Amino acid sequence: MIGDEENPALDFGLGIPRLCNLMSFLQKLKFNADGLIPAIVQERSTGRVLMMAWMNEASLQTTMATGKTHFWSRSRKKFWMKGESSGHVQVVKDISFDCDGDTLLIQVEQTGAACHEGYQSCFFTSIGASGADMTITEPRLQDPDAIYGKK
Repeated sequence: MIGDEENPALDFGLGIPRLCNLMSFLQKLKFNADGLIPAIVQERSTGRVLMMAWMNEASLQTTMATGKTHFWSRSRKKFWMKGESSGHVQVVKDISFDCDGDTLLIQVEQTGAACHEGYQSCFFTSIGASGADMTITEPRLQDPDAIYGKK
């Protein structure tokens, strides 16, 4: 658990024992040829999947050091913190990885909308059995123009 008062021994800080644990953890991960690993972000209290984003080693280390999610934007070729412009930050409660070491699961406490479209989750559209019908499955929390300004 990251940033969890219940178990401070698992809070990755700058101490030498924790730094060794971090290096051991990173060695178990399989980053792709671009040095990235997919990160699924889940609301800890509800289990709702909020988003998927890419992390490189630096964004993962910064996430662990700060307790707030940081990612790598493939399209903008830029390091970014979730909520840096919207204020909709994610406080990290746990980071785990799958059995193959090629995907991360990050459990968070989400402030505001996780989606840049103003929805709680980026997965707000469901498709019907035929694939032809699409349904918005949750209310929009905020107009994106109000969050980011008009484009």
